Amino acid sequence: MEYTEKKWRCRKCGEELKNTQAIFDYMQRSFSEELLRCPKCGQVLITSSLADGKMHEVEEMLEDK
Repeated sequence: MEYTEKKWRCRKCGEELKNTQAIFDYMQRSFSEELLRCPKCGQVLITSSLADGKMHEVEEMLEDK
């Protein structure tokens, strides 16, 4: 059986999302992450694993300072 990767599409534009670097700013700090982004409108897909994982860790780390 062959695995085929799921193709994500923008809900607004219908364009296929492409991997790009996205920069997040929070409390005067920045971090980057490779995310799926719509090449037409720029919307990004933030998965629950990213929101609950790395973004949550960075948020806690910065708020503890």
